[in-house]
Amino acid sequence: MTRVAAAVLVLCALGPAAGAPLRVMSFNIRYGTADDGENRWDLRRDRLVAAIERLKPDLLGTQETLAFQAAFLRERLPGYDAYGVGRDDGAEAGEQCAIFWRRERFDRLAAGTLWLSETPDAPGSRGWDAALPRIASWVRLRDRASSGRTLVFANTHFDHRGEVARLESARLLDRKLAEIAGPEPVVLAGDFNCGEGSAPHAALARFADTFRVAHPTAGEGEGTFHDFRGGPVSSGSRIDWIRASRAFQTMEAAVDSRPVDGRPPSDHHPVHAMLAW
Repeated sequence: MTRVAAAVLVLCALGPAAGAPLRVMSFNIRYGTADDGENRWDLRRDRLVAAIERLKPDLLGTQETLAFQAAFLRERLPGYDAYGVGRDDGAEAGEQCAIFWRRERFDRLAAGTLWLSETPDAPGSRGWDAALPRIASWVRLRDRASSGRTLVFANTHFDHRGEVARLESARLLDRKLAEIAGPEPVVLAGDFNCGEGSAPHAALARFADTFRVAHPTAGEGEGTFHDFRGGPVSSGSRIDWIRASRAFQTMEAAVDSRPVDGRPPSDHHPVHAMLAW
């Protein structure tokens, strides 16, 4: 049975009240001022948009997104509304964990950002042994395609050096998302800079790992960071995740290692999941 056929059977089993499924995408787009030579931002930005449009996500979280990159994506993805703030000052400075959602489907009810530190309300704060300030941004959305049900979609980027910071960031997110969402379901996307089986992965266990739900047996080519080499990644970890409350059923999930015009659009492969209410 193909995955599409299986997804159709899931929807039929859930019935018409289930509403439209959600396509969620997480994409570390590589910060646009990096000295990447032939992979620099202005040479790959059109490929990156094409990679997003190919998957047609309802919800999209991007990491390492500088203000001018967010503005470019807003312009080139006119069917989406967006929210994001810079991690350095809570406004324009520094990388964003930007969030995009389909305007025709969702109403934004609330939005916010917390800093992954001992002082999560302090813009620019750096926590524990982190090398840099790190954030998680979130939006509360009403889904008009699913009888007006609401959800919280959060997007984050954990520190690349601080092992303690990654674990404490996961614990902080677990607590804060419970406070923010209450009884509402949560979808959490991001670059977590650690793999399955790590302590931060376990600390977020109340959220299903959508990829592992869809693929119960670990296999080759699941890595997501490829440093612009492209193709399936066998030697690295799956550090980009989409996690979801148990209120959602995972219909499918994948790492998209396909190139665009023969080249990778970023140094990470995007990940995506289809969720049923």
